[in-house]
Order: sequence, then structure tokens, then C-alpha cells
Amino acid sequence: MTKTIAQGYQDTQERIRAACEEAGRDPQDVSLMVVTKFHPVETVAELVRLGVRNFGENREQEARQKAQQLLELDAEEGVLQGKAAEWSMIGQLQSNKCNAVSRWAHSVHSVDSQKLVRRLGNGVRRALDEGSRTDSKLGIFLQVSIDDDIARGGTSEDEVFRLADQTSDDPNLQLRGLMSVPPLDSDPDKCFGYLQQLSQQLQENHPEANEISAGMTSDLEAAIRHGSTCVRVGTAILGPRPQQH
Repeated sequence: MTKTIAQGYQDTQERIRAACEEAGRDPQDVSLMVVTKFHPVETVAELVRLGVRNFGENREQEARQKAQQLLELDAEEGVLQGKAAEWSMIGQLQSNKCNAVSRWAHSVHSVDSQKLVRRLGNGVRRALDEGSRTDSKLGIFLQVSIDDDIARGGTSEDEVFRLADQTSDDPNLQLRGLMSVPPLDSDPDKCFGYLQQLSQQLQENHPEANEISAGMTSDLEAAIRHGSTCVRVGTAILGPRPQQH
């Protein structure tokens, strides 16, 4: 029998709770971001009614449209009940999309170059000046490459510290921590253990960067064992993604 979204959401919350208990962590310290890529706004609204307010998207245009559609639905039906949704960019980001992302994103989890840091900072400033953004700062997670595969996104260990300094120096950005996606067929414990060590090194000069965005449907338990503060889950809650149109 196919799971309902409510069942998938409840089961995922239970997985997080159990993983935190096993790791000796407080479940309140791990947030669940639901990845809604390719799913329609009606699915987002169903999640909102379950209490979800934290959404992740991979494509700028789709995220922007969905965020606007949800606001329109809220104006008609009051689905948000006064508690705003937060939308995050979690997919690879092209520099020419930074201005657009800066208008709707609560955070960006895939920052891996000086150009992206610079353009996102400029985009937030412009959006604030135009009144198209209300949050004063954009949350930044620096994406770390574990296998040095540039095509998958991410930056090197050495560059992470330079990007952290650059991000912290920008008054429109808030350095929040690190993100990574383990390579296929890799050992998630080894990958997330490395990410946790790097996070601890980063916090020596940037104590505010104490978050780790790591763990998805297949490996969230390993990520939580190694300090993840945000797991990004889609399939376990929503089932297979609809076909892209």
C-alpha cells in the first residue's frame, strides 16, 4: 500500500527521533527540511497543514513560483495560520540566478565559490533596497566537495575557510555552516565524519557557523550521528518525484 504524505512525514520524524536517541542528541537540535522538487503547490499545502514550514528546492524558477503560489493560497484559505514558510535553495546555483534567489530564499545550502558569495550579497542588498525582501540577512551554507568532483558542486577544504571569511565580512549574509552530499557508493559515516571535523575547525574562527546541512532519505541516520542539524528529505515523505515537465 502506498504511504500517505502524513504517514511518510510521521515515519521520517520517528527516524530522526530514533537516530538522535541513539546518538545521545536532542531531537529538537535537528530540523527537517522537506524537499519538494517537481511536486506541485498542492503538495506543499498538504505539508503546511501537517505543520511543515521548512522547504528545500533545487531550481530557482520553480521555487519562486511555488513560494508565490503558497502565499496566494494562504490569502484565500489561510493555510499558513500566521506562520510563514521558509524556502531554501539546495541545488547547484548559477551565478546569474543569485539576484533572483536573493529575493525569496531564507538560506542557500550550495555556496561553493567567491563569485556566488559576492553576487548573493549584492542581490540581498538590492532586494532590501527595492523592498522585495524582508529578511535582513541570507543564510549561507558552504558546500564541501568530498570527492573533488566539480560537476557535483562543492569546494575544497582549503577554499572553505576563505569563503567563510568572505561570507562573514558581508553585512547582508549570515554564515550558518557547512553542507555536503556524499558521493554515490561512498561510506556515509566516513563522509559525514569528515564534514563534522571540518565544521569543528571552521568554528574555531567562526563560532556562529555551527550548523551542518547533511543527510537525506537514505543516510539521515549517519548524518545525525555526525552532528547534522538539518536533514533534507523528499522521497521518504513524498514518494518518487513526479516527472519533470
